[in-house]
Amino acid sequence: MQVRAGGLDTPQVAALLAAHVEDMRRYSPPESVHTLDLDRLRTPDLSFWSVWEGDEVLACGALRELDPRHGELKSMRTAPAHRGRGIGAHLLDHLVGEATARGYTRLSLETGSPEEFAPARRLYARRGFVECGPFGPYAADDFSVFMTLDLAAEQHRSPDRP
Repeated sequence: MQVRAGGLDTPQVAALLAAHVEDMRRYSPPESVHTLDLDRLRTPDLSFWSVWEGDEVLACGALRELDPRHGELKSMRTAPAHRGRGIGAHLLDHLVGEATARGYTRLSLETGSPEEFAPARRLYARRGFVECGPFGPYAADDFSVFMTLDLAAEQHRSPDRP
């Protein structure tokens, strides 16, 4: 399993992201779908990574800079055939490491509130994200859950403490 920067120009990633957008539209009303298309993922404020095993894409995710101290996770997706293998957690750790290396003190995300999003919310909570209010461009929405991770506090945490 290898995390690679980029991948947006591959048909495998395009298909994974198309399925992601389709699911977001299936479970949330249009005004509550905050997923990004391929063109938006190519903008300068976003960095994109994909996880590969051979020539098969397993997962993807992006990091958007909201300001020099605050980043946002975007487009986190694990291919359905590979869920339950720890790939999402592996990618999430990679993205948290990238955010820390950039000097962000806070990393936030928006995910869905319907039951279909519960596995994602559990993944983020296990990594230390806590629910918060809307941030950046978002407004309160019954179909959204906002979560954040205090990276400054995480950097001061002892390695033997959760």
